[in-house]
Amino acid sequence: MNAKSALPFNNSFSQLPEQFFSHQRPSPVSSPGLIRINTALAQQLGIDAEWLASEEGIDMLAGNALPEHASPIATVYAGHQFGNWNPQLGDGRAILLGEVCSPVNGLRYDIQLKGAGETPYSRMGDGRSPLGPVLREYIVSEAMTSLGIPSTRSLAAVTTGDNVVRDRLLPGGILTRVAQSHIRIGSFQYFAARQDTASVQTLADYVINRHFPDALHADNSYQTLLENVISRQAQLIALWQSVGFIHGVMNTDNMLLCGETVDYGPCAFMDTFNPETVFSSIDRGGRYAYANQAAMAQWNLSWLAQSLLPLLAENEKQAVEVAQNALDGFAELYQQAYETAMCKKLGMSAEAPVNRMLKQNLLDLMSKEQCDFTLCFRFLAENLVPDETHSPGISEFFQLPSAFNPWMEQWRRQVSKESANLSAVQADLLAINPAFIPRNHLVEEVIESATTHNDFSLFHALVDLLEKPFDYHPERRSYAQPPRPEQVVENTFCGT
Repeated sequence: MNAKSALPFNNSFSQLPEQFFSHQRPSPVSSPGLIRINTALAQQLGIDAEWLASEEGIDMLAGNALPEHASPIATVYAGHQFGNWNPQLGDGRAILLGEVCSPVNGLRYDIQLKGAGETPYSRMGDGRSPLGPVLREYIVSEAMTSLGIPSTRSLAAVTTGDNVVRDRLLPGGILTRVAQSHIRIGSFQYFAARQDTASVQTLADYVINRHFPDALHADNSYQTLLENVISRQAQLIALWQSVGFIHGVMNTDNMLLCGETVDYGPCAFMDTFNPETVFSSIDRGGRYAYANQAAMAQWNLSWLAQSLLPLLAENEKQAVEVAQNALDGFAELYQQAYETAMCKKLGMSAEAPVNRMLKQNLLDLMSKEQCDFTLCFRFLAENLVPDETHSPGISEFFQLPSAFNPWMEQWRRQVSKESANLSAVQADLLAINPAFIPRNHLVEEVIESATTHNDFSLFHALVDLLEKPFDYHPERRSYAQPPRPEQVVENTFCGT
């Protein structure tokens, strides 16, 4: 069954040799129902949002109908999962319908259905998704975008009318995910492990043309590719750290070369600041704890470098040297990006050692006093100018302990040295330190309401609020408050 096309497909990945994917149509569902269309994203992609919300559009979003010019495929990849090698993974419950080129920015984007049925890579799974993970990914991916962090996006979410079997029967859902591409480190590992250098080169050439065209003019385009990917990942992880985001499953198959955050399974935002925080129920050793994310990113990138070795130089010794030099640059790139992001949250330049020391002293205090990460930075933003009258803020319900007072005095003096206009600095801080994040307990309330009571009102309210996370509304203070003891989420779970 085909649907009239309201998606301006312009496919390229499916034109690669077939060892990169399997042709795969989505599996129909019994009774699809629309949850939400991301109208703003649809407009950015040149897609008719009204058509998406129509019966024909919903059929497409549920996998019951294929739009014209779709080229549905499931891509193959491998990966290290929690450090353990898995030689073949692939899209086990995701089907790439095709690509569109945005009329707004000219970039190419994948349109993918997550939870659309079995593929050759489902590994005994059903290829479906429970409704909860669909809602979680929609909420968090769109919140990350609003926070200014590169991320895959959510174009739409639908119910299927069917249950999926996990530890119990759960209602099913399908997410329409948008990414600049879904090419992963594991995509290269799959072919490198098979010593298929020709396919590694084909994939590298494709990534260069799609994401890093400037590398075409470099002396060594594959070295430039590697360096660009390393740089993007260093920037991305630094931004994660700056908002207290913990990915939870930083496997090599969950790192996109385009530099977008992908896979919002056991992810979470920290409430109380603790660098050792782990949420993922399967991360028993704390491999992907908040404090480890930069090191794990570099470890993952080392496998990309290893996969590219045959392309980096004519002999192995030279190739290893090129790869090692690129990897050695990650730490400095990350540290610079991290210090810049964190000092910016405090209205200070990261270039001055005293500012970096002040930032670290604050984090040490936050950890010792067990302060909420997000609210601490927001409180500081609201109170940079202590006697200035402004609209109500989180100070209505949140105060820093008195132990912070000496630090705050030193901080205000330092900011004053760098800027004569503290009111302007404060306005900047209020625009980069969010009042609202997708707190774990709020996301769980949304999922419980939707899956148990078929009530999506909390979902829509949270998504709407997080579109402008820096704008505080006193009447929505409950969304900014940390969880009460009985609301604390100790573990998050993969959405398979």
